[in-house]
Amino acid sequence: MSDNRPAGSAPTVLRMVLGKRLRHLRDRAGLSFDEAARIIEVTPLTVRRMEKAEVGLRIPYVKELLRAYGVPAKEVEDFVTMAREANKPGWWYGYRDVLPDWFRAYVSLESEASVIRMYEPHYVPGLLQTYDYATALLRTGFPNDSEEAIARRVDLRVRRQDLLDRPKSPILWAILDETVLRRPVGGADVMRAQLDRLDEALDRPRVRVQIMRFGVGAHPGAFGPFHHFRFGFSELPDVVYTESLAGASYVDRPSDVVSYLEVLDRMAVQAEPVRRTRSILAELRKEL
Repeated sequence: MSDNRPAGSAPTVLRMVLGKRLRHLRDRAGLSFDEAARIIEVTPLTVRRMEKAEVGLRIPYVKELLRAYGVPAKEVEDFVTMAREANKPGWWYGYRDVLPDWFRAYVSLESEASVIRMYEPHYVPGLLQTYDYATALLRTGFPNDSEEAIARRVDLRVRRQDLLDRPKSPILWAILDETVLRRPVGGADVMRAQLDRLDEALDRPRVRVQIMRFGVGAHPGAFGPFHHFRFGFSELPDVVYTESLAGASYVDRPSDVVSYLEVLDRMAVQAEPVRRTRSILAELRKEL
């Protein structure tokens, strides 16, 4: 039977949240995985996968479990309404032909985060890239792709930027290594336009960009890029994303996340303050 989830889709943040709520309700009811599984006549693994958002939330199962957990009828209906919404594929599902499996969770997290902090030592973050800058990068990263596939990848990246135009857009706080602004991606014209885009982004009250100058020397984030996500749901912990040639890692163990946050805080002190970013961008633009 269908779990109401398209094959290959990543879990939405709402489904992650509801999965954690199901676990909390089961624990509160004092039921084990085996006992919950017997209620809906499935294996304990199925219950575990529902709680971990590894499968869609089948509505008949959800209703039976909530009733068994002692949830009032009105709250059951509210939960079911949210479960139906959570089972819908994210907007990025339409780009699944050019969206790597390991990056699908990232787009979901990015779409629902209330705060996004990051360190980028190589390139301008995707949320702040121009179309031409993104095109140049993706042509380099996917040299065997057709022009049509590259255009699809660029469209996906540009569409991700829509979240910055939302009424409740996330706080975006990026620390960029000076290398990012000096690396000539796509030629001088493309770089000038990209620096202008960064300057324009500073007009957004919820966007902060700091530059880590070469003169700082060694700093705690020099091991590579990473992104930190915070959410408006108490059920969802902070998540840190790191990337490599082979894929990506998603870190949510609190002690590990705290380590990344401490690095970001130290780097924010070492980097140029936000008020200096515009003058640095203007300085580097003159050199092109």
